[in-house]
Amino acid sequence: MDNLTFRYSVLLVEGLNVTSQSSLPAFILLLLAYIFMMISNIGMMIQISLEKSLHQPMYILFCNLTLNDALGATVFVPRLLMDILKDPSERYITYIECVIQAYFTHLNGTASHTVIIIMAFDRYVAICNPLRYPTIMSNNMMVKLSAGAWGVAVVPVSVLISLSVRLSHCRSFIANHFLTFTVVLFASSIVSVALTYFRIAMVCFKSKHKTTNRKAIKTCTTHLTVYIIMLVSGSVGIFLHRFNVYSDTRKLANVMFHVIPPVLNPIIYGLQGKEIRQMIFKLLRNKVNTK
Repeated sequence: MDNLTFRYSVLLVEGLNVTSQSSLPAFILLLLAYIFMMISNIGMMIQISLEKSLHQPMYILFCNLTLNDALGATVFVPRLLMDILKDPSERYITYIECVIQAYFTHLNGTASHTVIIIMAFDRYVAICNPLRYPTIMSNNMMVKLSAGAWGVAVVPVSVLISLSVRLSHCRSFIANHFLTFTVVLFASSIVSVALTYFRIAMVCFKSKHKTTNRKAIKTCTTHLTVYIIMLVSGSVGIFLHRFNVYSDTRKLANVMFHVIPPVLNPIIYGLQGKEIRQMIFKLLRNKVNTK
């Protein structure tokens, strides 16, 4: 059968190997994580949108990241929740659904890197050109950078997925849907962020203002923490793709890529961002006082 070419309308997707005893606990845990992801990310976007004091380039760019996290979680997690409660032999997906999920999964992964790169540029301007920062990172520039981050993600992913859809497939089983573009994206992202932070490190090293350096390190640490979490959680699944003996670990790593960053990003920025932290404490105090 493998020597013949068919266009299946229904496909069998490789999923997590969850025992019948652990399927319900896994479902509940993943469901709670999904609810937290949506509430925290959407809540962060609403808070930044409504609070004028948070209308700053760094937080506006962070809105792009929370939007992308919510999008990626919505595309991936609900389908996984459905499959967890099914027998592995019954986890079918239509060809159209598979294409849609593959498209938005790659869009989510690509946008994660492009937005992070733009955020690194924002930190570079803020630290290396502080006097020109308000001029460079204007509202007009923010719109262009945000549009560019999504445009760089949408265009290549759309082209690659459209070319892949036109190809014939001879199996009804799909182990994963990674593209070669993923490796190129990771390499470009690592080089861009590394060069940006190398320049920042050189400026901080030459600067004699300890207060400025501490502030720079604090803001860069938040951004780098988010980036490293995303990079590690995404790299493990791609690296293990070549080793069939670690197939279960690879599948779990792919799930973690869609769960860990969306869960941790709002927490990291919420705790490290002074303005957001103050707003959260203010809301909590108001609720306590009303009770």
